[in-house]
Amino acid sequence: MSKSTATSLHSQTIIACIWDFDKTLIPGYMQAPIFEYYNIDSSTFWKEVKQLPEIYKKRGILVSKDTVYLNHLLNYIKNGSLKGLNNAKLMELGKQLKFYKGLPSFFKDLQDLIEKTPEYKNHNISLEHYIISTGLAAMIRGSAIAPFVDHIYGCEFVENPLLPGFSLQNDFELDYESEISQIGVIVDNTIKTRFIFEINKGSNKNEEIDVNSKMRDEDRRIPIRNMIYIADGPSDVPVFSVVKNHGGKTYAVYDTDNEEEFAQNDSLLQSGRIHAYGPADYSDNSPTAVWLKLHLRKICERIIKERLNALEERLCKPPQHLIPTNKVIDPSNNYKQADLIY
Repeated sequence: MSKSTATSLHSQTIIACIWDFDKTLIPGYMQAPIFEYYNIDSSTFWKEVKQLPEIYKKRGILVSKDTVYLNHLLNYIKNGSLKGLNNAKLMELGKQLKFYKGLPSFFKDLQDLIEKTPEYKNHNISLEHYIISTGLAAMIRGSAIAPFVDHIYGCEFVENPLLPGFSLQNDFELDYESEISQIGVIVDNTIKTRFIFEINKGSNKNEEIDVNSKMRDEDRRIPIRNMIYIADGPSDVPVFSVVKNHGGKTYAVYDTDNEEEFAQNDSLLQSGRIHAYGPADYSDNSPTAVWLKLHLRKICERIIKERLNALEERLCKPPQHLIPTNKVIDPSNNYKQADLIY
């Protein structure tokens, strides 16, 4: 009975650039167009959001500081200030988001770097972009950068949720305007790490792969060492730690007009959380663009080296003709190997 040979599920030639969104790809927070459209004072909204965790704590209730703003948005809808806000409107408002210099074309430039280098192409190396944000996925989907992204992870809202007993009723269309009223998905800075492993294992491409399933390293679609995570600061420490500790690259960006952000990134570097940091400027020859291109090339070179080493280890050299020397072979010498030239 022959022993079967195990094969890996993926070639592991995919590289992933994984991006935070707010203050990484855009200045400030993506909710600004919502407040402007509905004529809401954004400073009041965020001031209230900042106060909510402590207020609820005094009532004996713990809430997430990262995502309590989602419930506050729902309260604004419920009380009429954001009446009619739905996912379609969020996508529409997402078109107004303004990106840092060099974006979104920089995403395509990085892919071109991989695709237009013959050596990388010969080894089937490719690049995928992902966004993992505590912001609103619908707004990102409506933004100018969405066509350059393979997948967007963000907070999701449900419109017109089904009422109790809906399974006992016949199907029928409800004739009323859609409006957000429930949270579908919550993404906070800790949950972000889950999505790193979804990308790592390929759960985002194959629904049969559960992110919690045990999987051999060689079967994972994108090894974490093939990842670069780019974000803006301390709130991304959990993801920075996971990616860096598993061999990936971590890079922080800061607004050049904000000295405090610079100091935060420097602190992250000194504490070993990130590999480097630079300005949130993705134009040609900016320090950030140069660093990212450099390390993409290094990852490509390492992938090629690993593939060539694996090929050499697994190939058996074919037998060759033996060329005898002019020496007379003494049968009593048992045909010593030294008497033959291979």
